[in-house]
Amino acid sequence: MTVRLYDSKAAALRDFAPLHDGRVGMYVCGPTVQSSPHIGHLRSALVYDIMRRWFAYRGNEVTFVRNVTDIDDKILNAASERAGDDASGEEWWALAYRIELEFTAAYASLGILAPTYEPRATASVSRMLHLIERLIDRGHAYAAPDASGDVYFDTAGWPAYGELTRQARDNMEAAADADPRGKRDPRDFALWKGRKSSEPESASWPSPWGDGRPGWHIECSAMATRYLGAEFDIHGGGLDLRFPHHENELAQSTAAGDGYARYWVHNGLVNVGGQKMSKSLGNSVYAAELFELASPLAVRYLLGAAHYRSTLDYAPSSLAEAEAAVDRIRGFLSRVERRLAGTRYAGVGAPVIPDAFASAMDDDLGVPQALAVLHDTVRAGNQALDSEELRDAAAAHGEVAAMVQVLGIDPRDPQWAASDAGPAASALDALVARLIEDRQAARESKDYAAADRIRAELSAAGITIEDSSTGTHWSLGL
Repeated sequence: MTVRLYDSKAAALRDFAPLHDGRVGMYVCGPTVQSSPHIGHLRSALVYDIMRRWFAYRGNEVTFVRNVTDIDDKILNAASERAGDDASGEEWWALAYRIELEFTAAYASLGILAPTYEPRATASVSRMLHLIERLIDRGHAYAAPDASGDVYFDTAGWPAYGELTRQARDNMEAAADADPRGKRDPRDFALWKGRKSSEPESASWPSPWGDGRPGWHIECSAMATRYLGAEFDIHGGGLDLRFPHHENELAQSTAAGDGYARYWVHNGLVNVGGQKMSKSLGNSVYAAELFELASPLAVRYLLGAAHYRSTLDYAPSSLAEAEAAVDRIRGFLSRVERRLAGTRYAGVGAPVIPDAFASAMDDDLGVPQALAVLHDTVRAGNQALDSEELRDAAAAHGEVAAMVQVLGIDPRDPQWAASDAGPAASALDALVARLIEDRQAARESKDYAAADRIRAELSAAGITIEDSSTGTHWSLGL
């Protein structure tokens, strides 16, 4: 089946046909590294990780580029606020690198695959300058006449401006990304920002128009085409980036003569307790907080479970539900592997993706429907085990294994072992193991009432125990 994606520019589902057969080029707007990663950053990165994995499963070689914006007004402002009157405060570039490492660690904790390329804006300034010169030569950009060093994109001179978000230019608000001191029109946006005396010298580069630094939008256009070419398959990012960032990227790239992205994909945002997450409301949820509340595997499950275009409404209780879902999958896989060990069905279940799962994923990355198939298969597999239908149990095991692998949520993957074995998990394991020992001692002494009482207490706590030839095993509710 052909993969279909919702193209924001076309405002429609489109069959995906890569520019080059068997190869997919993806560019995703990465973080502006001025503050620690929050749940919205993680959700966005995870969406494109799952998309990348699915394209790879479908037999494509994926080149995945995710940039790091390490020079921007927000970074300079954050460094300035932190420094205050302290001359020994953290430099902007040190702040950017420190926060970049936080993002890298958070992505790794969630099992998000490292990009094929991860360019920093500060390493691509020469490419940006070349792109700006092309725009000036084509008559689509101009240097400010006041010798400030600013260069702007001429929105009035590009009739297609507004096509991504289907807006008429006359209805747009003024671009607030730069000082309007040299603009022909308030809606023109900055390609290059001349250095101001209040800014550190280290945050500027020489250019034909004077020392300064790139505007935010030009950064992504230069980095995307550097690694993927003048035209590539998919440009992704959060819904909040559609305007002005992606609109401006599209305008400046196509005005320069590049085909640029053939599909524009945007993930939904995150609400917290029914409200939009924002600094002003003080309801931001940071990565460090999530990892204190639940295992990284459960966090990955939760953030990937909703459809990528929907708004994800986060509540702490949803993490407990995600933990329970992951435990059901883990318990089933362990149970099957124990039961089939030493039988002729051990290893029989081939890792095959069910058709219903594949159809859901092909249809605009329908993860909620795919997860429904996954949990239906877990239930059917447990029923097969209960009925001693070992061939069916083996087949279900293979299907579940294939599905969790492609989604990146295989609980058997060694990367989750350390994070899942935290203090709470270790304490629970010790307590349950002691009760199982007491139950076994009661059975051996023929005190069946005590043995049944212990089993009932464990069951009331949501813990299922299973007696087998290899001993007694426990799990959190199969």
